[in-house]
Amino acid sequence: MSADYHGLADEDLRPHSRLREAIGDAVDLEFGAPGTEGDLIEALGGIDVVFATSRLPLSRRVLEATDLSIVAKVGTGIDNVDLEAADDLGIATTYTPGANALAVAEHTVGLLLSVSHRIAAGDDLLRAGGWRDDFTPGIQLSGKPIGIVGCGDVGSRVAQLLTGFGGEILAHDPYIEPMDAELGGASLVGFEELLERSHAVTVNAELTGETRGMFDAAAFDRMRDGAILVNTARGPIVEEAALIDALASGKLRGAGLDVFEEEPPEESPLLDRDDVVVTPHVAAATEESRARTLELIARNVRALLAGKPIDDRFVAKPDEKWNRY
Repeated sequence: MSADYHGLADEDLRPHSRLREAIGDAVDLEFGAPGTEGDLIEALGGIDVVFATSRLPLSRRVLEATDLSIVAKVGTGIDNVDLEAADDLGIATTYTPGANALAVAEHTVGLLLSVSHRIAAGDDLLRAGGWRDDFTPGIQLSGKPIGIVGCGDVGSRVAQLLTGFGGEILAHDPYIEPMDAELGGASLVGFEELLERSHAVTVNAELTGETRGMFDAAAFDRMRDGAILVNTARGPIVEEAALIDALASGKLRGAGLDVFEEEPPEESPLLDRDDVVVTPHVAAATEESRARTLELIARNVRALLAGKPIDDRFVAKPDEKWNRY
């Protein structure tokens, strides 16, 4: 017997079997939601629930052209969903903040280490037939101040992981109290102070009206000479043209990027630099975090379809998009 509700999921939500098993017979589920507005509108015809990653542009135009009942966004960031439009249209929006936070935090620290120790460059050198005589040494992070921009689900876990490095951990987040940062081992400071004091800076904020483009030329000018930038949050928080200039001038030692202004970053100059380590927006993609996330989003959808309440922290509200990092 077919389900009463029809769902469409982003192809990236793998393994497909995990989501199918978690949603059970509540939703007749298909995979393959396209990533452009026009194609997505067409694909969402007759669909009640869309299971989305950040790749799907769930804009007002898309939402108004559909009969969706639920937007189920996997992950913490909800910048690709027009929450005001969803609220106006009576579309429930659920997401999974915190479910993949530790995976992203580990990836953040991994990029920090890879850039500072030039691990990817060493790998390339050896595979090309070179040896350590041709290797440019990296730097140690231990004992040096490290800054975290955005101290929420991910940033607070980055802070906890970095406590073992023995250096001061600075955090900037105007929507938390100093005590919240201190619990994770960080000291809360202003943005400019963080830039000026940190040997490495990680970007773990959500993409909002405040954070879009906050790492611009002026921000890079304030950073320490030879600092490192890591971004595992959202690409548009960093102005890539300014980042390229800061790397080319030697102002920055290197960068680790899991996200980009345009994804995928086709023909980006960043891909040609040996002082930049890149990954294809996979910081959250561990087997453990994917299992937790898919099971959580499916449980929330099943509850909403049955008319039952879900934990308020998994309900995305319009005001949340603009009043927090």
